[in-house]
Amino acid sequence: MEFNAVQIADLVKGKVLGNPEERISYISKIEDGQPGTLTFLGGEKYQEFLKDTKASIVLVSESLLPKDVSKLPTIIVVEDAYSAFNQLLRFYSEMKNQKSGIESPVFISDSSSLGEDIYIGAFAYIANNVKIGNKTKIYPQVYLGENVVIGDNCFIGPGVKIYGDCVIGNNCTIHAGTVIGADGFGFQPTQAGYEKVPQLGNVVIENDVEIGSNCSIDRATIGSTLIRKGVKLDNLIQVAHNVEIGKHTVMASQSGIAGSSKVGEWSMVGGQVGISGHLKIGNKVEIQAQSGITNDVEDEQRLFGSPAMQYIKYQKSFVYFRQFPEIIKRLEELEKENKKNK
Repeated sequence: MEFNAVQIADLVKGKVLGNPEERISYISKIEDGQPGTLTFLGGEKYQEFLKDTKASIVLVSESLLPKDVSKLPTIIVVEDAYSAFNQLLRFYSEMKNQKSGIESPVFISDSSSLGEDIYIGAFAYIANNVKIGNKTKIYPQVYLGENVVIGDNCFIGPGVKIYGDCVIGNNCTIHAGTVIGADGFGFQPTQAGYEKVPQLGNVVIENDVEIGSNCSIDRATIGSTLIRKGVKLDNLIQVAHNVEIGKHTVMASQSGIAGSSKVGEWSMVGGQVGISGHLKIGNKVEIQAQSGITNDVEDEQRLFGSPAMQYIKYQKSFVYFRQFPEIIKRLEELEKENKKNK
């Protein structure tokens, strides 16, 4: 795909300074831009690269526009270059992924319901009574179990497995290899070993959710595991049975939530965080990477450590416990001195 400066300016509501017919076909970083690409200047620390970039078109924030642009590449002036660039990335991604139709071979049950303008890739398996909304894309090797419901305008990446009875809302993205609705980790100890507890619930994912690759979201024992509207999950995340993640919460890679815990709205969970089971995490909570949560957390707390404590308390404590070897040595010397003086 190729676009000229005027077409791009129209998309981002910008103003062209330079050649309006300058054309690009790809994007680049400003420091290593190449002819035929578009880049952006969104921060002061990158201004030094503007005069030397080889990119053909540069999006520049109004506040960063140099006085003399005569020796610069073609510039498109916008209010916020970073936001405008993101807008173009979304547009490019949508254009790039314009797939439709049903490839072969696939298995689609006669009892399933398919929306309009959808895409189903080769080797997909769509079981009985599945419902797929309009403009949804099902990529190759996807498995959709019985009674699965997927809304409009969704992206279900290659190799995703969605077990029976699970529900996916509108405008959701689920990346390659993720498993939705496998059995929760439920076992009853007995004298003979561990007896499996049947997992009869499902997973419900609301609108505008994005889930990274190779995540596991377990079905509930009874009821639903709930991923609320606008949640964003990174790659390699484990969500156990009967967990609820509140609206617009984000979680970074390798984090895990044990069974029946509830995480509030607009919270931020760093990488490799572990949250124990049957806990309640409040709204707008920030949990730093590698923290361990073992107790309920009130709203708007900022936590760090394992077991986690308030972030500011952790920083103050760290000043002392990193000096423990020296403190112990001083104590031993004081004890020796005290014994001598007795």
